[in-house]
Amino acid sequence: MPAISHLRLGVNVDHVATLRNARGGVHPDPLAAARIAIAAGADGITAHLREDRRHIRDDDIARLKAEIAKPLNLEMAATEEMTSLALRTRPHAACLVPERRAELTTEGGLDVVGQHNMLAPVVARLNSAGIRVSLFIAADPRQIDTAARIGAPVIEIHVGAWCEAVAAGQDAKAEAEWERIREGARLAHGLGLEVHAGHGLNYATAEAIAIVGEVVELNIGHFLMGEALYDGLDTVVKKMRAAMTRGRARVAA
Repeated sequence: MPAISHLRLGVNVDHVATLRNARGGVHPDPLAAARIAIAAGADGITAHLREDRRHIRDDDIARLKAEIAKPLNLEMAATEEMTSLALRTRPHAACLVPERRAELTTEGGLDVVGQHNMLAPVVARLNSAGIRVSLFIAADPRQIDTAARIGAPVIEIHVGAWCEAVAAGQDAKAEAEWERIREGARLAHGLGLEVHAGHGLNYATAEAIAIVGEVVELNIGHFLMGEALYDGLDTVVKKMRAAMTRGRARVAA
């Protein structure tokens, strides 16, 4: 077990841009949301620039990089367009994710094993620019091992299947997915990788996964933005931060 560390919270502001783009114009502003999230306890901001610019736009990335007081994590496909943009913008981090134009949200993790030859040079270029590279992958030993071998310093474990099973009351599936996550986090940590987790987390699942000491960062967006419609973004970020802190406290118990 690694030394217990502060569990960082990255707040994804994509769906502030989704709401803005539904009508056009400049309101609501992802940058304003990012500032509120940081003031409420977020350790960083995540934004996913998609090929079709369905929510976050290029100028959002530029403004976030220039104006927020915490690290910016750019989620991106491993394409030449996105790599070039990342090299120009120089976010603190870049999380490489799979992307299909028709998907509503990121479905599954990268196939690092099958796409090794395509991903390796992208990872190398981003690493050389001082951008912390993360690969969004399933908690699968072959994917984790390949991520380490191509030089990615960080993985983000896709925890969506576990979150969905928990929400559906599918106890056996949830338990199996939980064990995969825990074993994957241990393996990655043993290989020298920094371990993050994301996709589908809510207050309860974030508190639960905080007990996995190898995980040092959670990236959460859709749930927080949905809850913010009822309670306000400041309140929900503070509630998420509190849930994560409760869970983290159980690691040392």
